[in-house]
Amino acid sequence: MTGFTSSLLDRGAAERAVAMALPMIRAAIDNRSAGDSGFFYLVVMKPGSSPAGSSFEDAILYEYAVGDRERWDADYRGFALAKARIAWRTGIDSHIVQEQRPYLLEAGDTLLWGSVAMDGIVVAASGAEAWYDEAYAGAVALCMRAEAKAAIARQRGRTLFLDAGEAGAMAEGSAGMR
Repeated sequence: MTGFTSSLLDRGAAERAVAMALPMIRAAIDNRSAGDSGFFYLVVMKPGSSPAGSSFEDAILYEYAVGDRERWDADYRGFALAKARIAWRTGIDSHIVQEQRPYLLEAGDTLLWGSVAMDGIVVAASGAEAWYDEAYAGAVALCMRAEAKAAIARQRGRTLFLDAGEAGAMAEGSAGMR
């Protein structure tokens, strides 16, 4: 996939998507039903970015931590970034890569899973059991997709073509919806 810049999904959209999914994530982390670490980390990649057009570090759109990082018992950020790297590079959920397409793994890739690549949106999570990391990453990705759908619906009411910098205008338009 060649890279492009999403006109509708920016850092503000990622913040809103995480905020939408956060009550579910916090409840599971706090009561330890999804794992016993008590900590959690999310990484959202820039939609449209790819290894062909940017470095991994430049493609990170947003990161969010749950729990006091001073008390972490593991490098949840590092784990989430490693999971994100697999999904971002391949365009495939990390679990699918590891279980069905292990030939896509490169030296240094993590053997942990818990990231999704959904319609060009890549989100990774770490801190819960892998199947819950994947579920929470998927929830954030779906909220990102909803942000884009809401933004385009608002835009259609004004014009038939997106303006440059439309993501910022979209964020302003959704601020009253929170």
